[in-house]
Amino acid sequence: MTDPQRNLRVGALRPNQLLHTYGVGSVADLPSLSVMTLGLDHWDLARSTVTTEDRLLALMRAKLGSQVQALRLPPHLPETSDPFAEWARIGVPVALFPTWLRCSDTRCNRLAPTDTGIFELLSSHLPDKVRYVHGCRGNGGRRPTAVPARFVLACGNGHLDDFPWSYFVHRGNDPGVGHTLKLSERGSTGEAVNVFVSCDADGCGAIRPMSDAIGVQAEQHLPACRGRHPHLGTYETCDAATRTLALGATNSWFAMQLPVISLPRAEHPVDHVVADHWQTLQLLAGLDAPIAKMILPTQTCWPEVEPYGVDRVWEAIQHCAQAGPAEDDQDTDDVLTPEWRAFTTNTTTELPDFTTRPVPVSAQHEDWLRNVVLVPRLRKVAALYGFTRIDAPEWDVLDTPDRRRAPLSIEDPTWLPCAEMRGEGIFLRFDEARVVEWEHQPEVKQREQLLIRAHDRWRAQRQLPPGGWPGLRYVLLHTFSHVLIRELALECGYSAAGIGERIYAWPGETPAAGVLLYTAAPDSEGTLGGLVSLGRADRLGPLVERALETARLCSSDPLCAEHDPTVHGRLSAAACHACLFAAETSCHRGNHYLDRALLVDTLTGSGYGFFP
Repeated sequence: MTDPQRNLRVGALRPNQLLHTYGVGSVADLPSLSVMTLGLDHWDLARSTVTTEDRLLALMRAKLGSQVQALRLPPHLPETSDPFAEWARIGVPVALFPTWLRCSDTRCNRLAPTDTGIFELLSSHLPDKVRYVHGCRGNGGRRPTAVPARFVLACGNGHLDDFPWSYFVHRGNDPGVGHTLKLSERGSTGEAVNVFVSCDADGCGAIRPMSDAIGVQAEQHLPACRGRHPHLGTYETCDAATRTLALGATNSWFAMQLPVISLPRAEHPVDHVVADHWQTLQLLAGLDAPIAKMILPTQTCWPEVEPYGVDRVWEAIQHCAQAGPAEDDQDTDDVLTPEWRAFTTNTTTELPDFTTRPVPVSAQHEDWLRNVVLVPRLRKVAALYGFTRIDAPEWDVLDTPDRRRAPLSIEDPTWLPCAEMRGEGIFLRFDEARVVEWEHQPEVKQREQLLIRAHDRWRAQRQLPPGGWPGLRYVLLHTFSHVLIRELALECGYSAAGIGERIYAWPGETPAAGVLLYTAAPDSEGTLGGLVSLGRADRLGPLVERALETARLCSSDPLCAEHDPTVHGRLSAAACHACLFAAETSCHRGNHYLDRALLVDTLTGSGYGFFP
């Protein structure tokens, strides 16, 4: 991360954190600073690599418009031992936020914005040493560090602003210049009722607890939203009520991103790579062979095709020009069907970013498990296309309204930031006939009606029309995925939060019933094989049995097993943090549509579990 105004490096982040935690518009807490990642308009793309993933690009164009031309990785140069080299000036641009700081000396507690000149910035080539100081000469005669103010202001339409300290303490009056504010804490609990903002100006003496800015009565004490987007430096009209947030609160930024699994575009590795970079290489197809072979090493994709040799790459270019590159499924309403087709071919595939190996199914599971496919190598690309504040996007349950989605740039973006991760996985395909038989059981249909009523009530509470039910087989496979993730995490060496899921569940002419459990890392070599090794029949069988046995009893039973989702309009039935809920990085549905009773017989003796 770099401050573009001072060309100053202030910290470091992993690429995938820019999509999950510290993306555009989010606030990152550093050792002595708090900074916000700026909008795409401020990014320097000179060191930002374009990522080829046509399927994801088509999906982003469908969401944001045809002007989106590329997906790019964050600007980066490898770090060297020289702290003054060019790499130290390359990074994601950030700016100070909030701009109000407080002196950390407890005898001072001065509160003021940085543009008053009260606080001085101390630069350093060491990011953790960059800080603001106050000249009050507090502890030991040294200038104390100025820390970010503890509170900010936000609204549900994605706006964020500095807390109106002067407005708040003076109860809506404008006192003008010459008023010195302080932010002090009384007691050791840190509660808002013990935090006071005061004015030390002669004849003023205003003081107010921060508890007045939090809770039901806060709307009466806070100003209207100014519609500020600090990451863009813009303001817009907004009629939403403002809310006080603690700095660093998890509900101050929720990513809106879309991940896809990269799929093979050809059978041979060199043909796949050429098809992947066809937009660049197609210009060579019309040239004479000697000229094309001479120009080929100058192309940006040369490092990826070089291992195959100039002659072999030229043959692949000619073949691709004659036959046309393999087309991805560009249906922008369907992300999962192309992946399902790729995993269910039941053939071995050996490509740099997509390797599959079918393995035998354990004899004890042949009645319900049709195929097991090991995926030693896979590539996941995810793109960030917006974010929300206060309330999280509804996790694929429904589309987030445009007014709530905060933009990444002032104008419609022409590119989007993405993260590229490589890893491994296990694909399990359920037997379709067994799933259909289970779906038509009277007890199962009765349970489905209960879940549908809860689903409809959940939508009614949000003033949405009925519909959007994902289907009972989705709930079954989603629940199976969560119980198996927990069991795999105990054996493979990866944390449960590091194992993701893809659920393929729909009926129809080309039905699907399967799950992909995978782990991925931003390292170019991916992961270490600890997960895929558990997919062999001799290891997977016992793991599945233990996972199902664990699911029969929850430490929160009987409350968990007897939970009625229709009472409060919930999207999950027999499910809780103790038995099924997974981390945000694992579950893209926000732990919705889960029910242990559909998987196994629980404490209540349901009788409609898929695994009796």
